[in-house]
Amino acid sequence: MKLSAETRTHEHYFGELMRSDCPMTKLDTVGDCRLAPFGRILRASGLDELPQIFNVLGGEMSLVGPRPCLPNEFTHYEPWQRERVNGLPGLTGYWQVNGKNKTTFSQMIAMDLFYLHNMSVLLDLKIMLKTIGALAGQLFESYQAARRRRQEERPRSAAPILQTLAEATPKGPRSPTTILQSLTESAPKL
Repeated sequence: MKLSAETRTHEHYFGELMRSDCPMTKLDTVGDCRLAPFGRILRASGLDELPQIFNVLGGEMSLVGPRPCLPNEFTHYEPWQRERVNGLPGLTGYWQVNGKNKTTFSQMIAMDLFYLHNMSVLLDLKIMLKTIGALAGQLFESYQAARRRRQEERPRSAAPILQTLAEATPKGPRSPTTILQSLTESAPKL
């Protein structure tokens, strides 16, 4: 995110995701203007989470666990949803490797609660191994989305218009004035 980026957009967006039963797609997948240059790559690769390793070393976070929520999000949780904060938040988790942005808010909560009730070293190892694949998938999806956006933003080729005009004009020797006149007559009126 850019320094001093406004947060109301995210808060409103997340509130809507909590109320609706639709997949929790990230704002940056639809072109979030609050992202710094190269922010999309940092987020897709998970490198934006790397500074949180200091929180893990300090004992405030775990490598694996439910994702931390913001205080304003927590205030909107129902009582059963608040159970997800009964464990240390993690850099990665069961939800992140089992659908993440393709799941609803309720599914995320259910997966976090499943993890908290079934925590084990073996489950943590499985999640950490699956995280590598999940990050690779996110990078690929981010690349594909950026590619689609560039194609949509690219100016349309004039070739089909020129071909249509060429087919509409009579064949045979003509002067430049005749050609210009026929193009003017066949051009769409504005």
